[in-house]
Amino acid sequence: MYTTLTGRAAVRVFAGAALAAAVAGVGAQEWPNKPIRIVSPYAAGGVGDTIFRVIAPALEVKLGQRFVIDNKTGAAGNIGTSEVVHARPDGYTLLFAPTANYAVNQHLFKNLGFDPSTQLEPIATVAEAPLIAVASANAPATLMDFASQARSNPGKFNFGSPGAGSPTHLAGVSFSQLAGNTILHIAYRGTPPMVLAMLGGDVQLAFPTLTPVGAQLRSGKLKALAVMGTQRVPELPGVPTTVEAGFPELIFSNWWVLAAPKGTDPKVIARLGSEVRAALADPAIRAKLGEIGHIALGLGPAESASFVRTESTRYKALIERNGIKLEQ
Repeated sequence: MYTTLTGRAAVRVFAGAALAAAVAGVGAQEWPNKPIRIVSPYAAGGVGDTIFRVIAPALEVKLGQRFVIDNKTGAAGNIGTSEVVHARPDGYTLLFAPTANYAVNQHLFKNLGFDPSTQLEPIATVAEAPLIAVASANAPATLMDFASQARSNPGKFNFGSPGAGSPTHLAGVSFSQLAGNTILHIAYRGTPPMVLAMLGGDVQLAFPTLTPVGAQLRSGKLKALAVMGTQRVPELPGVPTTVEAGFPELIFSNWWVLAAPKGTDPKVIARLGSEVRAALADPAIRAKLGEIGHIALGLGPAESASFVRTESTRYKALIERNGIKLEQ
């Protein structure tokens, strides 16, 4: 049964609807009207904080609001990631995290309790750092030589990682497979003890990013065998890529994505993605990222979503093929 409104009642109803629509429109236009919290799932002062602080000033100028980094650490970044996954999708709580939290952990941990591939909206892929195949000073001179000697001497060589399931570990697993599964893995609690183990001769190979081993490479205490990307890096002009070294399968990097909870207004996602991309087009910002060993990417929302899906599929296959599982 339909009811027809007439006279003043109709005026009041339509006026109320118009006012509600206007208020909703103003609310959308006013975003952001308060500081935006960036959840970093790792310790304060780490790589993620450093990267985001490079682009934050440009974003604050464009959006007129502060970006506040909130470090929520623990469980390989899963605690901070979970907080954003379950946050209100209002554009004021965002996640800035690396490869592990978007493409690895959901395949690695039992009973994780959330799936970033379906519960996060990628906004922008900000930057990446290719992993570097780094060896002790007395190790074989090239990556091909290392693989050949490992095949001939099963169990002679070890590779280290800053933790089981990290991209560094998975890169090592991939190389060991190409060397006949002859290189043993030793997991450490973080990158610094892994580097110390290399310097002490306990492990002969690792796959970190450039930043934590730059000083040791410059001093000759360690040596870089290959860059695990598609292009050489300016800091290591004489070091070939893994493609050039004869291992085109070994493409690994640690990349950083800004994301929002599922259900965030698409206009907010698009605006943020556009502003991040504009910031990363600035040569000065790109240079600052280069100084900390990272390459500016600036992929937008759609590109980032596709990129993350592809990487997630790749890591899932690698993890399942090797039966790698961790307890949450």
